Amino acid sequence: MRAEASESCIDSAMIETRPADMSPEQLAALLCARLCHDLVSPVAALGAALSVLDDEDASDMRDDALNLVRESARQAHVKLEFARLAFGAGGSAPGVIDCAELKRLAEGLFGTVKPDLVWKSAPPALEKSAARLLLNLCLQGIESAPRGGTVTVEAAADAGGGARIRVVAEGPRARLDPKSAAALDGQAPEDGFDGRSIQPYYAGLIARAAGGRVSARADGERVEFVALTAPPASAAAA
Repeated sequence: MRAEASESCIDSAMIETRPADMSPEQLAALLCARLCHDLVSPVAALGAALSVLDDEDASDMRDDALNLVRESARQAHVKLEFARLAFGAGGSAPGVIDCAELKRLAEGLFGTVKPDLVWKSAPPALEKSAARLLLNLCLQGIESAPRGGTVTVEAAADAGGGARIRVVAEGPRARLDPKSAAALDGQAPEDGFDGRSIQPYYAGLIARAAGGRVSARADGERVEFVALTAPPASAAAA
């Protein structure tokens, strides 16, 4: 049993603008479009399953429908939990995030996509800007390996709170989207930002606000993202 695909919220949210002209309202609208896109599939499947359960003539499909309800609810839950920290106020206050929690959120999200997560070395905790950046680069790793493979995540932190994050996507036809690479650098696509390209732009924005930067490069079927953030005191003074 499968739910009909809904029209992508990403495609309907195009806003032609240069980054320097982007208002907070436009940024919020596009990030909401991204979140809606990520939730459309599990929510639509949940609705389809409930429709089957309401149909007295579909009793033979009841077990399949219940399984779909459980799986769709799980996917929606892990995506919302991930987005709360990656995009939302869960990561906006000063402080640090336990890397065990970051790993848990990443593992939940990777349970809904094709590539596998390989979580390597990480410090006990990361400053919140670095934590949000790590999760956003996980999303870039997933999008760079659409046919599966692995996304390897590594992080290191210095005593002052600065961080170095490395995310490597490897797999069949792994590739770096040119629009994503430009957006990471703060450049607007020729046809304007949409809910897909706004996410790498947001990742780059986090890095720059934290006194750092993000770089991306592709080599065959391997895409590497490296991000640096400065200690909070240094970033605030910049």
